[in-house]
Amino acid sequence: MRFMKETLLEVPAQVAFNWHAQPDALKRLLPPWEKIRIVNQTGGIENGDRVELSIPLFAGLRTRWIAEHCGYEAGYLFEDVQLKGPFESWHHKHVFEPVTEASCKLIDDIEYAIPFGKPGSLLGESFVQNKLNAQFAYRHWQSKTEIELHYQYHQKKRLRILISGSSGIIGSSLCSFLRTGGHEVVRLVRSEEVAKQDPQTIFWDPKHGEVERNSLESFDAVIHLGGANIAHHKWNPAYKKEMKQSRVHPTQVLAALLATLREKPSVFIVASAIGYYGDRGDDVMTEGSESGIGFLPELVRAWEDAAEPARKAGIRVVHPRIGVVLTPTGAALGSMLPLFRYGLGGIAGNGKQFWSSVSIHDVVGAIHFMLMNETVCGAVNVVLPEPVTNREFTKTLAKTLHRPALLPMPAPLIKLLLGEMGEALLLESTRVVPEKLLQAGYEFQQETLEDTFQHLLGRN
Repeated sequence: MRFMKETLLEVPAQVAFNWHAQPDALKRLLPPWEKIRIVNQTGGIENGDRVELSIPLFAGLRTRWIAEHCGYEAGYLFEDVQLKGPFESWHHKHVFEPVTEASCKLIDDIEYAIPFGKPGSLLGESFVQNKLNAQFAYRHWQSKTEIELHYQYHQKKRLRILISGSSGIIGSSLCSFLRTGGHEVVRLVRSEEVAKQDPQTIFWDPKHGEVERNSLESFDAVIHLGGANIAHHKWNPAYKKEMKQSRVHPTQVLAALLATLREKPSVFIVASAIGYYGDRGDDVMTEGSESGIGFLPELVRAWEDAAEPARKAGIRVVHPRIGVVLTPTGAALGSMLPLFRYGLGGIAGNGKQFWSSVSIHDVVGAIHFMLMNETVCGAVNVVLPEPVTNREFTKTLAKTLHRPALLPMPAPLIKLLLGEMGEALLLESTRVVPEKLLQAGYEFQQETLEDTFQHLLGRN
């Protein structure tokens, strides 16, 4: 059996090939709804290089897929064949066919056989073709979007970037994105053991202000993403203190250190949140809106203020105020999906409260935009251009999954089970628009919630 897909890329063939040759390219291409894990990767895409994947089957069972690369022709072609996996056989050609000097066709050409002969083919062909259609629609969209996005800035120098919080949902995605774009990424980590084993890491202990100061010299940019998760624990006094300390103190330490360097970074990006605005009903919040009242607004104000030493030292400081991050691999959407897939989802409270959300791809894209555009500074809202209510959010997710959403979660129950955390994250209304990003010329990869769900959940 055979599967083919081709897409026109507005970049030279060599540029597209080079992107796929980056070690992190495979991470950018794995469909997030499939929960495929990279177990081991030796080399890249040249002859003899291998990749081992853990892929889901059904009922929580998983299997290993080992593929070996072959047929390497620099700038034009690489292939992979299955050594072990779910197919009887698998031969995949990745072709980069020049169209003009500035464009090429990305062609995926796969020949495969399903196990158990003709009965297996009769029963499984439609299932496999549907899977491949969804997966390669995602892969080609990722390839086209990210390669062309990096190519917009190909005349600018590649950056040396230091990132804290690199193991989180945003940080891990951002690291792989930047590396495939040719940037050098060094991670600021809290494990001495990891720092000893990985030369692209620097150890720090922000609690005690411990970091080798000289190791922070000569970075073009520093991105700080750290902080205790606000949705994984009830907000008792001890955890509220931890949430604040994990954001404010490390930011103060890092900002103060950067301010004293001989070779300071040109930009310091400190993650922030739309919690800055608090519960504001139907009022539209822009970057110029005042902060709200309550624990979250107080926390976010202190978090942003902690970067003041870097600002005073002349470093361009940017605070991406990030909305509800959407990815099936975790965060809010990851928690909701099991319920919604079984038709057990529903509105929270009265459903009229605004949930300002954003795709993980646009969080990463917006931070990249902040890195590459020197005029962007201060607070920047990172949310979808069209904010929606919880009722609209629920309806759109259920529609995407072809499931009903019949079980509402009343406000009293949310308050009883989740306390202040549930009230702030699920019931309060924050209607935010990305005014600065749009005015600066950022083009959203997904402009609507429906587009976002369809892409992230493989429904295109």
